[in-house]
Amino acid sequence: MVKVLFVCLGNICRSPTAEGVFRHQINTKGIKDGSTHSVFIDSAGTAGFHIAASPDKRSQLTALKYGIDIGDLQARKVSLQDYSDFDYVLAMDNENLSNMRKSCPAKHHHKLHLFMSFAENCPGITEVPDPYQGGIDGFDTVYDFINRASQGFIKHLENKQQL
Repeated sequence: MVKVLFVCLGNICRSPTAEGVFRHQINTKGIKDGSTHSVFIDSAGTAGFHIAASPDKRSQLTALKYGIDIGDLQARKVSLQDYSDFDYVLAMDNENLSNMRKSCPAKHHHKLHLFMSFAENCPGITEVPDPYQGGIDGFDTVYDFINRASQGFIKHLENKQQL
């Protein structure tokens, strides 16, 4: 089983959207997620601002436009154990990646990646921008970037993990 953790700052906008979009895409391809299937998916934040909170309403509404319900997810903070437990720890931006490199044991640094590094057809775009302080349009942009990165990451897993 491959274990994937999506990480942003507060775990209420980008990373729960990534968790929902990626889960939807792999399930659509017939790759089932969950502890008894091929892939286990979760999300977390580098900061504990919103522990146990549901995703931002704007993230929920944007995901629902595409038939994805993320309303049951709850925010949590990245733990030291996550670096051992997960095969891929995918940061939404460089700041969160940097914060994780500081707290992640060196033997697990190879698991840390920028999520957008897997995106196709996004030349020059390396980060998923934080939409929290902006309007709903920012959430549409986040969804688009996450959708593209999820597609590319699935291809990566199919090639590397034979999913």
